[in-house]
Amino acid sequence: MGRSDERLTGSEEDELYRHYGIGHGNGNGRTDARHATGERTDRDRTDRTDRTGDDAMVRHEENLRVGTETEETGRVALRKYVVTEDQTVTVPVSHEEVRLEREPIDGTEATARPGAMGEAEHEVTLHRERPVVDKTTEAVEKVRLGTRTVTEDEKVSDTVRKERIEVDDPQHALPRDERRS
Repeated sequence: MGRSDERLTGSEEDELYRHYGIGHGNGNGRTDARHATGERTDRDRTDRTDRTGDDAMVRHEENLRVGTETEETGRVALRKYVVTEDQTVTVPVSHEEVRLEREPIDGTEATARPGAMGEAEHEVTLHRERPVVDKTTEAVEKVRLGTRTVTEDEKVSDTVRKERIEVDDPQHALPRDERRS
């Protein structure tokens, strides 16, 4: 820069505005109140990293990248307990009954058994079956918990940002439909 009474060149003025982070003002040599307080308007916000070095800007868009992650949703326990129930089973049982059997003795047998007359006693032992209950424990089945995967479609949505570039063309040198991208 030169002396204080010389005017700044355009590039020196741009450098000065860039240095203080403010825009060029309203065109009459004064900056408006937003620039004086350090507030920036949308047109003042330029990301210098978007410049490719050849007077081109890079436009960015956000994209949704959707995936899944596994999280625990609960626990399920397999518990064994004992219940009782009454069972009635019919069992066939038998028993002996006494019956009097008489058979006549023929003559040869009567002479072969000579006997005296008198009192005598003869016993017969009777038998019967009675139900006997015994319990056994036997394995009847295996039970386990397993899982199966059920796939469902679930919609997710979010807001994405997209940069738009517009041409500040006060002379209308470009057709209207080419001023925005």
